[in-house]
Parts: sequence; structure tokens; C-alpha cells
Amino acid sequence: MFYMYKLLFYLSLMIGTMITISSYSWLGMWMGLEINLLSIIPLFSNYKNMMNNEASLKYFITQALASTILMFTIILMSSNIFHLWEQKFNLILNSSLLTKMGAAPFHFWFPEVMEGINWMNCLLLLTWQKIAPFILIFYNNEMNIFFSIIIMFSMLISGIMGINQTSLRKILAYSSINHIGWMLSSLLFMESIWMIYFITYSIISINIIMMFKKLNIFYLSQLYKNMTNNSMLKLFFILNFLSLGGLPPFLGFLPKWLTIQIMIENNLLMLSFIMVIMTLMTLYFYMRITFTSLIINMNEINFNFMKLNKHWMFMISNFIALMSLVFLTMIFNIY
Repeated sequence: MFYMYKLLFYLSLMIGTMITISSYSWLGMWMGLEINLLSIIPLFSNYKNMMNNEASLKYFITQALASTILMFTIILMSSNIFHLWEQKFNLILNSSLLTKMGAAPFHFWFPEVMEGINWMNCLLLLTWQKIAPFILIFYNNEMNIFFSIIIMFSMLISGIMGINQTSLRKILAYSSINHIGWMLSSLLFMESIWMIYFITYSIISINIIMMFKKLNIFYLSQLYKNMTNNSMLKLFFILNFLSLGGLPPFLGFLPKWLTIQIMIENNLLMLSFIMVIMTLMTLYFYMRITFTSLIINMNEINFNFMKLNKHWMFMISNFIALMSLVFLTMIFNIY
């Protein structure tokens, strides 16, 4: 059931992000982040589910702490007393923004919050809530050792922690941390590549989460049980997960391809090599999930055309999203 008050909070959530990314002053950016935070808390909380309330409290405390550090750093950087420490303050400022988006090693809150909320709020947290911190990092970025460490941590932690998970929400959370590493590396060189990456990641996330929401599943055991009754749904689930991992010829490969290219052009061969190797860990648990769902026995002998007719819009949107890389490489010349 959709309550009308949610519409108001969705609107103010979007306005908060817009204020942040279009503001000329750091104070305006901070205000936008606070409006965004105060709008998402009522969307998280649900009187029927105590886990939602716990998740919203965890989210609020973490974001409030990050906002306090952000504001503290802005005030110190604005006063000319500590101008010799500007580089150190810049590091603290970036750390608070990385905490807001859930990048490793500031990721401690992210999987826990994801575990306690419903699929629509998960989608918000994975996509929309990352826009403002990314844009603010873009305003004061420079490719230094700090960002290289953050990128490597994001790759390593997401790979190791994701392998042992049975909850689909936690798997998507650790997957998101991995993609944050890739998005950071693309943002530090070219904003347009970050835009392509973010839009692609959002499309794939929407496809996967809509599938899980439709089936009302949250754990791998439920996923395998549901997949045995619908072969087409199983096929699109597998293809979406492979696309999320960045395998060609799916759309998820395009932004990684562009990111690796721009990093090699800027002589970051070692970092791009480490990123590719560490992403193989996340690809391993994607492959494990997809292979397990593929080899479990099917109850259907052949395709059920009644089911195909019922979900044709869903299938068309998935097909376009998955195969866009083929069309893009045929039609456009990126460089």
C-alpha cells in the first residue's frame, strides 16, 4: 500500500540531493545532505517491522556523525588559522563523504542497514543516495595515495565479505561497495565516464531488485526455490547477475571497459590491474549463485507461453538493458 506522506518525503529527498549538487557554498551542500537525510528516515521506518526501525536508527546515527565531521572540517577550512593543514582537512572531508556513501573501510553500517529495509528502500540506498557524496568528492578530488587505498579496500573487503553471504540484500550491499571502488576511479579522471557507470549500475540494480520484489524473496534458498518454476525468469536473473559482474557482451562491461581505458591512459597500470584481479572475487560469488540456480532441476519441461505473455514488458526491458552494449558499440564511437 502506498501512503501519500511517502510522496512528500520522496520529493524532499530528491530536492535535498538537487540542493547539494547545485549549491555554490559548502554550507548549502551540507544543508542539502541534511534535508536528504531527514527525508529518508521516515521512508525507512515501518511500525509493522522492528528491523526497519533499527536500520533507520543505524543509518541516522552514521549519517549524522559523517555530517558533523563534514561541517566541522568546512568550518576549520573556512578560517585561515589552519591554512597549513588544508591537505589534512581535505582528507578528513573526503573520509566523511566516503562514510556517507558506504565505501570501505567506512562501510561498517551499510550491509547492516541494507539487511533491515525493504527492496524499494534498498534501491534508494544503492542508487540515489550515492549521487550527492560522489558529486562532492568530484568537487575537491585529486588522484592521490588516499583514494588509491580506498579503491583497493573497497575491492578487497567486498570480495572477501561477499563470498560468505546467504542474504541477497547483503550480497547486493557488498557488490555496491565493489562498484563504489570502480566509480571512484572513473570519477577522479572523467565525470562523463562516472555518469555512464552510475546510470548503467542503476539500470542493472533496478532490474535485479524489481525481480526480487516481484517474487518477494530475500535469501538464496528462497531464490532457488522460486527459480525452479519459471525458466525465463531464471534466465533473466542469471544474465542480470552476469551483467552486474561486468562480463561481455552485457551492458555492465561497458563502464568497466571505459574506466580501465582512462586509467591506463593516465599511467595507472598497477591500480587497474589490482582492481581487475580483485573484482574476480565478486565475480566468483556471482557465478556461484548463477551456476547453482542453473543446475537445480527445473519443474517445467518446456517454455510456458502463458507466463511469457504475462511478463512481456519486464522481459523486453531486461533484454534491452542486457544487450545494450552490442547496440552501443555498433551505433556509437565512444572515443
